[in-house]
Parts: sequence; C-alpha cells; structure tokens
Amino acid sequence: MHYRHQYAEPETQVLDIARAPEPTDQRRRRRPRWQRVALITFLVLALIGGGGMIAGGLYLRSVESGIERVDAFDDVPEEGRPQAVAKGAMNILILGSDSRDPDGTSGSRTDTIILAHLPKDRSSAQLISIPRDTWVPVPQSKDGSKGGRNAKINAAYAWGGVPLMVQAVEKFTSVRIDHVMIVDFAGFKEIVDALDGIDVDVDTTFTSIHPPLRTFKQGPQRMNGEEALDYSRQRQQFPDGDFARIRHQQQVIRAIMDRAVSGGIVTNPARLNSFVKASSSAVSVDEKMSLLDMASDMRNVRSANLTFLTSPTKGTGRIGSESVVLANKEKAESFYDAVRRDAVSEILSLGK
Repeated sequence: MHYRHQYAEPETQVLDIARAPEPTDQRRRRRPRWQRVALITFLVLALIGGGGMIAGGLYLRSVESGIERVDAFDDVPEEGRPQAVAKGAMNILILGSDSRDPDGTSGSRTDTIILAHLPKDRSSAQLISIPRDTWVPVPQSKDGSKGGRNAKINAAYAWGGVPLMVQAVEKFTSVRIDHVMIVDFAGFKEIVDALDGIDVDVDTTFTSIHPPLRTFKQGPQRMNGEEALDYSRQRQQFPDGDFARIRHQQQVIRAIMDRAVSGGIVTNPARLNSFVKASSSAVSVDEKMSLLDMASDMRNVRSANLTFLTSPTKGTGRIGSESVVLANKEKAESFYDAVRRDAVSEILSLGK
C-alpha cells in the first residue's frame, strides 16, 4: 500500500498550545550518574567502530539493563501506521529538549526532532531535522481531549507524549518509525568537556543573548562545554531563527563525533570511562531498542558519511497569530518517499 502525505489546509484560528503537565509515564526517575548516558555518547560509540566496538560494547553492556525505557508504540494504533517499504533499513526518531534552556521553551515539548535513517547496508546515516514549528495535522490523543487538528508538530508531545509524537511524525512523513530515543541536549556541556573541547567553524559573528553575553567570531574556534551549549541554543539573532539553531546543533554534534574519533578516547580507557560518564542528562529509549545492536550496525559509519539534512520547507509564515514553519508539500512527499524506499542517493539529492 502506498501512503501519501495527509496534509490539511492551514487553519485560521489562533491555537493555544499550552504547556501541558508532563505525562506521568514520561517523568524520568533520577538515576545514578553513570547510568545517565547521553544520546551523543551512544552515537559516537556506535560510529567509532573497529577497536572501539570492543571497548564501547563493554560500556554499553554495563548500562543497557539500567537505561530508562518508554512505551513509545503501545498506544500507536497499528492500523493507522505506514508499512515498512525497504526491508532492513531502520528509522529512528530522536526527540531532544533542553531542560536548562535559559529561554524556558522546553518542558513537555520537544525542541529537537530528528528522523535518523540507517540504510539497509549500514554504510551511511542520514539525520533529518524536522523544525519544531512545522505546521502539520496532529492526530487525536488517546483520551480524545487533544489533537485531531493542525498544529505545530512539537505540540504532539505535550498532548500525548511519545506515542502521539510517533503518530504525528509518521502521519507527516509516511515513514514508519522503528525506534525512539529521547535526550536532554543540555548534556552537550559535560560531553564536550570530557573531550577537552571541540572545534567548530562559526558561520557568522554574533553575540549570545544569554549571560555572559559571549561573542562568537566567524571562523574556526575551539569551544568548551559551556560555549558549545550556548552556541547550540542561539536563534533569536538570526533572520532564519530556528533554522540557524538547527544548523548550530548539527555542527556541534558533528564536531563531537570528530573529536571523539580523533581525540584518542578509544585507546585510552580512562578517557573513555570519563566520556561515558560525562552526561548529566537523562536518556530514554523504546523498550525494544538494543544499543549494542545499533553500535554493531553502525560500526562502519564515520562522520564523513553521516549527513545532516532538514525536512523540506517553504520557510516561515503565520497561521492566525502563530509563527509557523510551512512544509514544502510537493518536495517533502518526494523526499520522504525516497526515505521509505531507502534510496540514499535520492535522499541526498532531494535534501539539498
């Protein structure tokens, strides 16, 4: 069966996307520091490959049984889900928030939405950022009190937790989600410091809006954890707003991966141990996801064949009083059809 995008025409009413209390089943229990490993840790250990697979595997095994699990799919009706088209390919929904964001815009909403596509041959990976303000049809929540109308895509998490977010992304993309990860991106700071800093090529000079109001000058520079976290938060100073923040987050993620591979942490047990313990942010994954299997699957992937893309859009606009991101419907349909078919060359071409 071929699933097409189910877009509704923009609504004219003003939406009140209130910050709902975080669902009880989504509240994360406080865990010992060594069990709270950030998403970037998993990705880097998975991408290290080779000798790192042995050392990394030992650490992943030590936390596998203790990591938080969420019921990501139990409340997702199977009859409404898209079918898997390319057998063997994998699609992981990565949801990120920043619980310590000075702007206070996180809470029960997700600030970062990434659809990670792992091709069948596992020779590469494509990380597709979906802007949080993308205007989409949000399915109705399980209790029927929320959703069932157009809204910003990140409202789905506030209205129905991870299951409704899965439904919203699947409805928007027609791509079947295989696994889910949830991470607090404030963990950037501890991870970067464990790596003794990262190198980022700043695209334009700007001043942070957050104390101590540091200035990031155009060109390559070494950043510590506080600087990298501050850099990845900025958006208000840029004409393209959240798109700039997405670019900066992508830069920081790539820089962390490059530094982890080139910095010798794999061959230095003490540094590897420090790196794994570095995160102070909780991570959750769905009940069936195996971190060891993912690390094995991605052992041949490197930063050079890890591509960051952004879901096709027409830019920003207004729906009533809401400032939203408008999807490029025609291009998005072709783009996500390529993802469904595991057509990597088309994904890269259409994602430009």
